[in-house]
Amino acid sequence: MFVDKVRITVVGGRGGDGAVAFHREKYVASGGPDGGDGGHGGSVILRVNDNLSTLLDFRYKRKYAAQAGANGAGRKMSGKRGEPLIVEVPRGTVVRDAESNRIIVDMSTGEDFVIAKGGRGGWGNAHYATPTRQVPRFAKAGLKGQERDVILELKLLADVGLVGFPNVGKSTLLSVTSNARPKIANYHFTTLFPNLGVIYVDEGVSFVMADIPGIIEGAAEGAGLGHDFLRHIDRCRLLVHVVDVSGSEGRDPVEDFNAICDELANYSVDLSNRPMIVAANKCDLLPPDSDNLARLRAVVEAAGCELYEISAATTQGTKNLMRVVAERLRTLPPVTVYEPDYEEPGAEAVNPEDFVIEHEGSTWLITGEWLSRLVENINFDDYESRNYFDTQLRKSGLFARLEEMGIQDGDTVDIYDLEFEYMR
Repeated sequence: MFVDKVRITVVGGRGGDGAVAFHREKYVASGGPDGGDGGHGGSVILRVNDNLSTLLDFRYKRKYAAQAGANGAGRKMSGKRGEPLIVEVPRGTVVRDAESNRIIVDMSTGEDFVIAKGGRGGWGNAHYATPTRQVPRFAKAGLKGQERDVILELKLLADVGLVGFPNVGKSTLLSVTSNARPKIANYHFTTLFPNLGVIYVDEGVSFVMADIPGIIEGAAEGAGLGHDFLRHIDRCRLLVHVVDVSGSEGRDPVEDFNAICDELANYSVDLSNRPMIVAANKCDLLPPDSDNLARLRAVVEAAGCELYEISAATTQGTKNLMRVVAERLRTLPPVTVYEPDYEEPGAEAVNPEDFVIEHEGSTWLITGEWLSRLVENINFDDYESRNYFDTQLRKSGLFARLEEMGIQDGDTVDIYDLEFEYMR
């Protein structure tokens, strides 16, 4: 099964909590705080695997989470860093942000990419010792790792794309000119997924050609298979438009040529302007009295393209066509690598007074970016940490606003699933 577009969730590992500990050793009085830091969480890393050709594995597993960092310990021992999670993708996979559909990275160069960063480990209490606070009994909790939904979209890396109606001989042309062995049969939609082949023209001269299946009228709007596979010719530097000039199926080659050109234009204006060579296939089956070839040549030349007569089944003209394609590729720019257009949200400063209060009966729901970050950094198992949390809430003016809005003793305050009874 060929799968070329999936949506997955990636989650960086949570950082380990810092430790609250004090040095204890014989003959050493008041050894002081020595709680170690928590380990950083592991990151989710994308890596190119040239042995993969589809995104099939992602159909069965949709969430990828890296390992969390270990908590700190006494004697200033830091927790172990979480192991990164390596996620392998085929070369040519474009990664988009699921919400904005903007490109995060194009996995075409072979370099690893961190798609979800692990959370930082929390500081142990040894970090908080000062001349005036010599016995800190609190530590910092580890931060959550980055979590995001992304879309993986495979766009084949091919120099040349074969386009044309079904059953015009694209697969046959690929099979006789390369090492590819696509399925070939005399019926429409024999080819159900793109096939790649390497064409060796001469010593040191070669290129990759892709057979793109299922392009018919209406493909750009979803008809046939073309809607799914048109994306695979986005990167192709050159298009070879294969046309059945024999009319063996009762089709008109001129109408076929115009129809495919229209579909390319409907899918992408850039694609319609891509350099194109037309291969008039099945010339061996052309009736002697037919004017199909002459009419097609006139239309093709009027469109500014070159036309070459071939018969893929008998290999007539195929070697010459491949030489022309190789020569044309020498003058064209390299395969497109998409530039990222997604901007990571920055860690902007937030105002402690920016929070939203919702009142439902005796429950007060409070949300806000500053509050979310504060809750993440507090170790609620530690008494001094809870006191620090209470102090920060009072400094922010939250309690004063609640009292202005009429909160009563015994009412429930809910801050990101943290609930406590309000007491003046």
